[in-house]
Amino acid sequence: MPMPPAREPARPRRSFLVAGCSLGIASVALAVADPGDPDPMRFSDEIRAFEEADESSPPAPGQVLFVGSSSIRRWDLSGSFTRLDALNRGFGGSQLSDVLHFADRVIGPYRPRAIVLYAGDNDIKGGKTAERVREDVLRLARRIRELAPDALVHFLAIKPSPSRAEFWPEMRRANALIEQASRSDDRLNYVDVATPMLGPDGEMRPELYVEDRLHLSGEGYDLWADVLAPHLRKPGPPGNEPRPASTGG
Repeated sequence: MPMPPAREPARPRRSFLVAGCSLGIASVALAVADPGDPDPMRFSDEIRAFEEADESSPPAPGQVLFVGSSSIRRWDLSGSFTRLDALNRGFGGSQLSDVLHFADRVIGPYRPRAIVLYAGDNDIKGGKTAERVREDVLRLARRIRELAPDALVHFLAIKPSPSRAEFWPEMRRANALIEQASRSDDRLNYVDVATPMLGPDGEMRPELYVEDRLHLSGEGYDLWADVLAPHLRKPGPPGNEPRPASTGG
């Protein structure tokens, strides 16, 4: 009688996935995407790069975690804040569904004391409604509550952008829905960075954007830092609060 073929030995798991494995079945359930969502795996290389950076230099726990799309990814946090332990895990072009998909890997390992989230801009550009954006923000906030129970989520309002002016009415509507939802959720804080980006006549201020008229200029990030800093202040002795950096003359 012929001998049965030898079984192939099990492949070892990659070490960077260990932290996420303890989350079990809940993580698997969240990986099932809505049919209307773009494929989150287009960001696989960027997420792996974060994990490789963490392996070589593990971030300290208790920082403020910035996560979201390119407006986060492009933000020089150390230049905007002089006193803030912050970690940037933004990946450009992402939607809320992408952040939710990778939450176990871009939020779970860091044990942040607070999370700054900017997303929704690309969602509406991609055809999602204001209601869908609100629901995705709330879904992500619930997931964050599981991964980082002590972290307050600061949602940065979807910004007006000259290159996406046609989408601004729907973005503004999404902002209003998210602000309203935050009033009944003491773990979700709406930060209105959008209103001060408009002039007295309601027009978008061109000096706040770089040449593509979508991403923020240095002046735009200065404005965001000024608005956000008071929300990030820690209770305690003077000197603990993050301070917006002075950009000079």
